[in-house]
Formats: sequence, C-alpha cells, structure tokens
Amino acid sequence: MSLRHPDSDHRHRPAGRLRPLTAAGALFCAALSLAPTVTPASAQELPAAAPESVGMSAERLERVDSVMQGLVATRYIPGAVTMVLRDGKVVYSKAVGHRDIESRAQMQTDAIFRIASQTKAIVSVAIMMLEEEGALQIASPVSRYLPSFERTTVAVPRPEGGYDVVAARRPITLRDLLTHTAGIGYGSGPGGDRWAEASMTGWYFAHRDEPIRATIDRMPALPFQAQPGEAYVYGYNTDILGAVVEAVSGRELDDFLRERIFEPLDMRDTHFYLPPAKLARLATVYGAQRTGRGWTLTRAQDGAGMHAQGQYVEGPRRSFSGGAGLLSTARDYSRFLQMMLNGGELDGARILSPTTVDLMTRNHVGQLYAQAGSAGMGFGLGFSVRMDPGAAGVHGSVGEFGWGGAYHSSYWVDPVENLVVVYFTQVIPAAGRDDHAALRSLVYAAVTQSRARPIH
Repeated sequence: MSLRHPDSDHRHRPAGRLRPLTAAGALFCAALSLAPTVTPASAQELPAAAPESVGMSAERLERVDSVMQGLVATRYIPGAVTMVLRDGKVVYSKAVGHRDIESRAQMQTDAIFRIASQTKAIVSVAIMMLEEEGALQIASPVSRYLPSFERTTVAVPRPEGGYDVVAARRPITLRDLLTHTAGIGYGSGPGGDRWAEASMTGWYFAHRDEPIRATIDRMPALPFQAQPGEAYVYGYNTDILGAVVEAVSGRELDDFLRERIFEPLDMRDTHFYLPPAKLARLATVYGAQRTGRGWTLTRAQDGAGMHAQGQYVEGPRRSFSGGAGLLSTARDYSRFLQMMLNGGELDGARILSPTTVDLMTRNHVGQLYAQAGSAGMGFGLGFSVRMDPGAAGVHGSVGEFGWGGAYHSSYWVDPVENLVVVYFTQVIPAAGRDDHAALRSLVYAAVTQSRARPIH
C-alpha cells in the first residue's frame, strides 16, 4: 500500500535506484517482506491549548512576540517562526517579519526553511530504526556497510608546522559517527589542504551531481582530524550515516526517510529538494552584519554554496545530504520532536522504541563535548544532551536534548518540563548572536507550574 503524500514530486530528479545490499541489509529486507503491513493511524494536527491549561502563562508568552518583533525591527533577523509545545499541545505558534524582504512577502507559520544540521537528528533516527530491525549494529565498524572505510588515516600536526599522516588506531564505528567522535571534520584543520584539493569542504552538498555514496566513498582517502573516539569533531559524520542507510536498506536516502519517517509522521513539507509548487513558501536567506548599534541584512546571492540561497529548487537534485540537506517547516519538525518526546510514537505511528529514544538522549562521550567548549553538556546519538544547567548557566533541565542549523535555526526538547521549542529563521553566518538564549529565557519564564521535583 502506498503512503506517498500528494505533494511528493520526483519529476525533477532521477528516479530512485536500488542499492546493492549488505548481507545484513539483505536479511533485513527479507524479514520485512514477510512482516505484515502496518498502516499508521490517520495523522491529526497537534492540538492547540491555552497556555494556562498546561501550566504556562499566556501573558508571559506574549513577551516572545515583542522580543521577536524587536529583532525584526532592528534587522537582526528578516523574520522567524517560533513554536512552543507543552504536554503535546501547541501553546505558541507565531510568525514575525518577512519571508522575503525585497518583495515584502510576510512570514507565515507554514514557511519552509533550510534546516541544515537539523537534518542530523532525523538521519540518526533512521540509523536507530535499522538497528531495531536487526539490519545493523551501531557498535559495528563503518566498513561493514561501506567497505571504503576499511582503512583510514589521521593528520597529526607537527610542532614546527605541517602534519604527518598516520594510520587510525582502530576502525571507526557507527556509534563514533552518531556521537561525532570519529575524528571527521568538515575538511578543515590538519590535512585541510588535501580536503580542499579534493573539493570537499563545508557542509553544502546540493551542487553535487552524483549520489551521496560516490562522495562519501572518496573521503577515506583523505586524512581525518583525530583518532576515533578521542575527540569531539563536528563534521561529515551524519552524511556518512546517510550513505549507510542507503547501503543497508537498498533505498535512496530521500525515499527511506519519506516512506519510513515523513509519511508516518505526516511531515508533509519536509524535502531534500523542494517541489516547484512550494517555491512561494521558501524563506529567503540573508547575511547579517553589525553596523554600529544596529544590523544590516543583505540578501544572499542565488545559486550554490553555504552562504547562498542554495540549489534546493533548481540544480542537480541528486545528492541527499544526511548531515545538512533537508528543508522543513516548524509544524513538521515539531511533529518529529514530539514523537521523540513521546518515546518514539505519534498519532499511532511508532518510529522507535522508548528504550531506543532513551539511549539516544543520554551522554555517550564523557567530557569530550564539554571540553570542546560546551560547559554542562554531553552528546548522545545525534543530539546534544544537557547534563548540568548550572555549569552552563542557562535555563533547562537535565536530560534536555537539541541542536540547531547553520541558517540560525534551533530547537530543544525538555522531557522534565514536557516542552518542545522550535525556532526557524534564515540568517548566515549566524555566529555571535544571542536570540537563541533570549528565547530560552522567555520560554522558561512562561512556565508557571514546573514538572521538576521541588528543591529541598
């Protein structure tokens, strides 16, 4: 039975191709063919609720309005969509500013955003789905699924300058990739000259006129930044995991995600490449620069690149970046996060077991992430995890998980307070900005009935 959403459009890219299967993948597909077909329950929109009915203050949430409008007025951001859910109910959903400044198009709550690294959480869930089905094990070496990773090397800086290339001390595992401890960056740092020569730097893939597997298979010939398991290094890890999903499932990544995650969760506007009919809802990317006491927003150029509009409508439409390739709406992404907060289920569609969600949202890296500059934080299987709000000096709860994207989007899930928060805007570069911290303070200030245990 087909669960394809009417908005799915594959006329503008090559048709999906079956991938050669690993032995585990073949067993997985054989088992799946014998399993009964499970049709998810008809999805319903997440219910809305008065903030007071779930222990929050409508008056205090209105402060988000004024702060966001102030950010737009000072040209700190072009526009944004913010959603807050508590107890699975939408208590705040507002759009401010412009989707496109030049045409004076107002931002709407159904605007579509490039979510960049927020793709990582979704692909990490795909990997864990395959583990639950017996198709792979995250403790296994990557080379079991991608043979090109059989031998890898590491660039070691010399005290006098330059670097040496040495063999990796052990194989890279899928768990290393999930936790960003494989030593694989974005083509910078020691050995970065060789990555640049190979035209493999940065997280943008939409210009590549080749399947993701072809790109990933060239990476092991280049030196990585650190020994496996010895440092937190943010980079191509989840793109590699996307290639693993393809190798194990025999499906292209966009097909797998659509059929196994997006359609069951009714994420109807989440795509790698936008159907042309939805172009009018795509938010425009702007660059931001401080000018005196204010800010200047400059429309990013059209075309390919990390600091451009990107080829998400027109272009090759062949490379499915599991690390940074998706577009989505606040509505869709909140459904994905609510599924995680629910322990892997939403509206009758079970994506993961609660035990797997628990494993994903625990710290797996000891102090490696904190040592990389994130006090009070750890890292799980695809998410940052809050370990100590006091050490970080911000509102939050132990066990909260989240992440963000290069275009300045952000999200977090607080299982203690039963909160989901999604903030989407389109600004790049986004370093040195404090609106995420302001939103966090405003949301927690609106909580009038805490679910945390009283402090004695």
